[in-house]
Amino acid sequence: MTRATLKPLNQQAIVITGATSGIGLATARRAARAGACVFLIARGENDLKALCEELQATGARAAWAVADVADHAALAEAADKCVRLFGGFDTWVNNAGVLIYGAISATTLEDHRRLFETNYWGVVNGSLVAAEHLRKRYGGGAIINVGSILSDAPLPIQGVYSASKHAVKGFTNALRMELMREQAPITVSLVKPAAVDSPYGKHARNLTGYATQNPQPVYATHVVADTILYCASHPIREITVGGGGRLIASFYSVL
Repeated sequence: MTRATLKPLNQQAIVITGATSGIGLATARRAARAGACVFLIARGENDLKALCEELQATGARAAWAVADVADHAALAEAADKCVRLFGGFDTWVNNAGVLIYGAISATTLEDHRRLFETNYWGVVNGSLVAAEHLRKRYGGGAIINVGSILSDAPLPIQGVYSASKHAVKGFTNALRMELMREQAPITVSLVKPAAVDSPYGKHARNLTGYATQNPQPVYATHVVADTILYCASHPIREITVGGGGRLIASFYSVL
């Protein structure tokens, strides 16, 4: 079996999707602080420019590209830009995601599809683009997919989101097996956060008619970011972030 050679963070170029808010933002800042070159991908040009300037002001090497993760061609173009600027990348983090609060029966099929375009197809597109590059890169590298504890213990009010994270988990595990079979020098990690203090909930479409909040305990985004960056330099298959999430999953498994 061919093993990836995962470099220390200060020798890596790291691509992060959904980089301008929440977990992606925390990961970008902490990766830059650790000395990595950081390539930022998101849909908002102004936010990308501001974050890139912030990181560069600290002495970090950073660049960006506007792309919707649902668009495979746009992600491939972003990867090409990263290769031109940094000579390639060592880790690709699929982090972009959206959320809908509401019953499955109250969610339109259009909203179902749009959520899956980002949460599932965004991971598929990013993983395929990353794998194509890392297969040919000396020493290979890491693909890190940000899933959720809801792939182990779904919540009814987040049914569509839970379903998308189940799909991400299945895809990630299958991709890992395929890459192992072809002896590609690529590690594939699934990071499953519990509830996180992130703006994604505030940006979510809420169909419930009342205010929502995450079940306690809620973890800071930097806790997830640190786990993601650990996976960038260590071959971790799957990891849950937050003891509360592990507890919830354990209870669910015996119901």
